[in-house]
Parts: sequence; C-alpha cells; structure tokens
Amino acid sequence: MTNDPTRGSFLIRGAAVLGKERTDLLLQDGRIADIGAGLDAGSATVIDADGLVALPGMVDPHTHLREPGREDAETVETGSRAAALGGYTAVHAMANSSPVADTAGVVEQVFSLGREAGWVDVRPVGAVTVGLAGQQLAELGAMADSRARVRIFSDDGICVSDPVLMRRALEYVKAFDGVIAQHAQEPRLTEGAQMNEGKVSAVLGLAGWPAVAEESIIARDVLLAQHVGSRLHICHVSTAGSVELIRWAKTRGIKVTAEVTPHHLWLTEELVRSYNPVYKVNPPLRAEEDVLALRAALADGTIDVIGTDHAPHPSEAKDCEWAQAAMGMTGLETALSVVQHTMIESGLLDWEGFARVTSATPARIGRLADQGRPLHAGEPANLVLVDPAARWTVDPQAMATKGRNSPFSGRELPGSVIATFFRGHPTVLDGKLNTPDRSRSTAAAAAGGGQ
Repeated sequence: MTNDPTRGSFLIRGAAVLGKERTDLLLQDGRIADIGAGLDAGSATVIDADGLVALPGMVDPHTHLREPGREDAETVETGSRAAALGGYTAVHAMANSSPVADTAGVVEQVFSLGREAGWVDVRPVGAVTVGLAGQQLAELGAMADSRARVRIFSDDGICVSDPVLMRRALEYVKAFDGVIAQHAQEPRLTEGAQMNEGKVSAVLGLAGWPAVAEESIIARDVLLAQHVGSRLHICHVSTAGSVELIRWAKTRGIKVTAEVTPHHLWLTEELVRSYNPVYKVNPPLRAEEDVLALRAALADGTIDVIGTDHAPHPSEAKDCEWAQAAMGMTGLETALSVVQHTMIESGLLDWEGFARVTSATPARIGRLADQGRPLHAGEPANLVLVDPAARWTVDPQAMATKGRNSPFSGRELPGSVIATFFRGHPTVLDGKLNTPDRSRSTAAAAAGGGQ
C-alpha cells in the first residue's frame, strides 16, 4: 500500500469481483470512477488485492444496536464498528430500544447517532405498535416522513399477534411503499418455552417451542398480505415448514420476502444439551433437517436474505442459569465467515449469490438506493474486500461489539474481511478499523441518505 491510506482516491489492484475475473477498481469522490485491467493509479492510494474477492458492501436487515437506553449492551458506535469489521456498509437498527423507536423523534435520534459515528449507514427500523405493546399502531407515517425515512417496521422480539392490527399495519405502509417485518411467534403456543420442541427438549426437560408457533403466524400473514396487496417480510425463518409456506406464497405472487440468520444455517438444538446459555436464542436452534431446509431455501431463492439478528447482551444476562438467561447471539463480525462455510464451501452459493443475499436484496427490501449496487463504474463505492483463504478463530473478547455472546466462540472460521469501503472511504484496512470519514457521512445524510 502506498500514499496516505486515510483520505483521497484509492486504486484496488487485481481484485476478483464477485469471485470471478481479476480487475482494478478506482475509487474517487465516493464512487467507483473506473473499473478494468491495468488502470493508472495516478495519485491514488494503491491497495494490492491479489487473492482477494471484491463484493458490494453487505447490508443487514436485522441488527440490534440497543441505543437509546441499553448502552450497557451495545451502542450505535460499537455496533457500527462491529458491522464495518464484518464487511457491512449498512445496517437496519431494530426498534426494541428504550425508549422504543415508535416515534419520529426516536428514529431520528438513532439516524443521527449513526451519521455521527460514520462507520456504516444506520437505518432505523420503526416499531409497528406503540411501545411494542401490540395495542395500537405507532406513528408509521411520521417515521416514514422523518429525516430517517423509515421503510421497514417491526416489533421484532414480539409478534404482532392481533390479526386486525397486522392487517391495518400492512394497509398503512402500502401508501409509502413500506414493509412490515414480522417476528413470527404465536405467543400462546410459546409461553414458557425454552428451546425447540422435540426429542431433545423431552430428554432435557425444557419447555418446548413448537415449529407450528412460527408457521401458523406466517400462514396467517401471507394471506393478509395477499388480501391487502402489501409487502410482508418474515424475520429469522427457522423451520422447514416455514420454508414451504413461504415457497407456496411466492408461487401465488404474494409480496413476501424472508430472512435467515447465519446461526440457523449451521447450529442445531443438539448444542442445547450443554445448557450453555450462549445457545439460547429466539427463535430457538432447530433440528438438523430444518437447517438443511433453510440452506436449500436460501440457495433457491425461497429465502431472500441473510439477517444477522445481532443481539448483544451484557455478560450478566448470559452468565447465568439457562432458564434465566436472555435470548440472543451476536453476529455482525462472524456472519460473512459462517455463510462462506455453510453456503459457499458447500457449493450451494457462489460469491455472486452471496452478494445477492447479503447486499443487493436486503438493500432493495429496505429501499436503500445507494447500497447493494453492482461494482460498476459510476456506482457508489460501498464495497468489501475478502480473503476467502484466510482462517481465524473466534475470540469474543477481541470483537468490537460490546456483546460477548457469540455462539461461535473458539471455532475456526473461513474468510476474513481485509477492507471495507463506505462511500469510498476505508472504514477497515488490513482487517483493522480505520478512522471514519464523518464529514462525508454527514453530507450524504443531509442530502437524503440515498433513499
């Protein structure tokens, strides 16, 4: 690397774009100025990308940044740093903060915190109901019209279980092309549930969480979405039955999209035999046949995107007995590697498919015009350089997130993020955090943030 690697233009030399042919990419003024072999570096900082794969910056449709109110677990600053290290250039921050992101004021606060941090594009997700209480609709229109320009609404962590309220929400967001992201969990069927319902739960004596609790809500909501003609997104799909319901809905032309988490693509209920609360998550880890069905569905497009459901917790919320432990796992800094292991190394996806499920499609769902774009001349320079041959061992203590609750702790994973460029500026270089260009982030946000 030559010249000052903190500002100005950059020439990425010899990267394999989407894992294919090697080429050069010239980044200037926040955009890809040129792409092709043998480009003249001029005064640009040169980055040797031999052996690296260039991908569009990843977009997470499902991240818990906890701020405001739960800064003991995570902040927009720490979560954004984790996202940049994981190869992300945009994340959607879920609404279950304190206060809940159910007003224009709160979503604008989160939006401003993300802009000030400058590591990634932070897009707030608005709550569907006031206080996540499931009683009355939140200020959906006001949040959509705010500076944050919210387009995804979710009570994630809690299901919008009232069908009348769900119908009204779907009808309301249709006016501004919004989407309702449902946490599919029938509450009456999961009271006191601790893990997946099945043979393992019976042996361990833990209250079971049946697959039908997820599947019944999905069945109801795809029919509501069809009736209303609105967009529905299903969060963290976890069962083979859910896959079949979504597949059926898509064949009917219903406007439904779905996400799967990295941990549900790999981990199974067998890990719960350890009683280690790091494996306690909502929805729970399922059976091996569910994992295989989820992988196949992601490969064939039935499941549209990867959502990390990054859920950091303070240590005391996890370092306790299983029954008392909080549900959730961190995921921003391990997602790329887990998907490489489960989907690319298995032959189910190539790097182009990876970009589809981690960048282009989640950006489209969230209506982020400047994210998830192809690596072509003239496009925004949001991209990541990955070393697919690298191996690393997960150490939660060394992560940027405040959460230490990684289910992959101690595991060796493939693939490493070498550099992340956000609006043409390297937020990560040589696998380490670089100083963000907050002036560029502020200017872009003031201009409308690419909606």
